[in-house]
Amino acid sequence: MDSGQLAEGSYVRQFEEAFGAAQGLPYVVATNNGTAALHAALLAVGVRPGDKVLTTPFTFVATANAVLYCGARPVFADVSPATGNLDPQAVEEALRADPAIRYLLVVHLYGLAAPMPELMELARRYELTVVEDCAQAHLASIDGQPVGSFGRAAAFSFYATKNLTTGEGGCVASTDPEVAERARLAAHHGQTGHYFHETLGFNYRMTNVAAAIGLGQLERLEAMTEVRRANAAYYDATLAGHSLQVPVAPPGYRHVYHQYTLRVPGPDDQRRDRLAAYLKEEGIGAAVHYPRPLTRQPSLAGRFDVAGGGELPAAEELAAQVLSIPVHPLVGPEERERVAEAILRWEEEDLR
Repeated sequence: MDSGQLAEGSYVRQFEEAFGAAQGLPYVVATNNGTAALHAALLAVGVRPGDKVLTTPFTFVATANAVLYCGARPVFADVSPATGNLDPQAVEEALRADPAIRYLLVVHLYGLAAPMPELMELARRYELTVVEDCAQAHLASIDGQPVGSFGRAAAFSFYATKNLTTGEGGCVASTDPEVAERARLAAHHGQTGHYFHETLGFNYRMTNVAAAIGLGQLERLEAMTEVRRANAAYYDATLAGHSLQVPVAPPGYRHVYHQYTLRVPGPDDQRRDRLAAYLKEEGIGAAVHYPRPLTRQPSLAGRFDVAGGGELPAAEELAAQVLSIPVHPLVGPEERERVAEAILRWEEEDLR
């Protein structure tokens, strides 16, 4: 506030540099939210009206919306039932079925990186441009390589519930300076000089106030991430081996647990909802991410394709079974013990 700059100002540039250093990405363009960042990233890599973008049906609707904002068409491939991330086999089947697909939009769900080595090999073979939706995956990595550095562009969200927040905010990140510059143009009214607008652009700029919040959060990001990971490790040790399925991370994958999401399989589709209701009665916050695949969102009706015209059984199954329990940095040892004990009490009663 003392700077006198409420809109874009010096803190925005400082935040871009600091986030890039933390995430291991050299070029960062701050935006006013993650959806704007994803839209700008897609535009920056060349997505245009009529293009087909292969992506996941099991994510927040903003992923598909950003594709539609470009005038392009989402094509959905199924996900891995173990992680909720894109299944490379389903992706390859989609690419064989539809040679017109030229872009792959990968979401890193819940804080776990998607299988990027396999997906990037498919991108190489099928000549795809890859964009990463890293909204839930700050500091996630595979064998030390950070998410956001695999594709040509990446989008991050700094919404209030994200691992790093600016209240509302986001950014485009890239290892390619030309992609970053095109994203900056998209986010800044296409402006290249004083009141000179070279291309069509949008007002997606981050405010100085949001950036200042982000700088403070960045100082604590690694520590907050380790608290999430410690809480997750406790849940793993306490809940594994029971009738619920805990999250899995392949060797070498650093899971940053934006969500700690259980699978609640059972003889009927209501078992997950019974557990959620029980936890609510116990005063424990639990949420479903996500209760339906994007193919069943009314706003998207008629606006997408399903790869090969087939079904999405894993996405449908996950939508009926997933339940996220508290894992955020304000959850301490006593709270996580209370959460785990409540779940085990419910399970014992439910299995009688």
